[in-house]
Amino acid sequence: MNSWLSSSYLTYAIGLLAQLFFSARLLIQWFKSEKEKKIMTPEIFWEFSLIAAFLLFIYGWLRHDFAIILGQTITYFIYIRNMYFQKSWQKIHSILRIFILSFPVIILVLSIKNHQNLINQLFKNQNIPPLLIIWGSLGQVIFTLRFVYQWLYSERIKKSRLPITFWVISLIGSAMILSYAVYRKDPILFLGQSVGFIIYFRNIIIGKRELK
Repeated sequence: MNSWLSSSYLTYAIGLLAQLFFSARLLIQWFKSEKEKKIMTPEIFWEFSLIAAFLLFIYGWLRHDFAIILGQTITYFIYIRNMYFQKSWQKIHSILRIFILSFPVIILVLSIKNHQNLINQLFKNQNIPPLLIIWGSLGQVIFTLRFVYQWLYSERIKKSRLPITFWVISLIGSAMILSYAVYRKDPILFLGQSVGFIIYFRNIIIGKRELK
């Protein structure tokens, strides 16, 4: 069973599915924004974000990639908060909501149970040089900060919004993660960031026109 779960085919399949959800959310948001001539924040953006984060968290765990895990841990709950703002979170069955909220805790308990092996896998991975881990982690931190900024912005206005600064931070973080993906030889990360990079740039242009 463990060998089946850790197989590279299944791991990449999970990662690819996660990136498909991430890409789909951006494409939907972009199309709606182009149509309305202003930056839109559709409900499905956050719903797809949560599904993708769930899958990418598993992918990062199977890949023993700390940078990926770090990025998903923080944004996971921000997605939920935005779903709450848009009242789509309340529509989910209570049992499923409990599972979604407890999922990161379950992973944390499992990691504590085998903490020494986890440290060796994540921080002493021979396939990832220390400097590359730092660079990838820094890129994920910056990429994650966009959602922290978006969350604080939305909390202030009590509505789920994607301000123009969100897209600027996205562009910077995406460029760093793209370079990390190249050195890491990670096709899943590269594919996801390549699609997003163009959309981030386009949303900045739409946002500037909207401000004018």
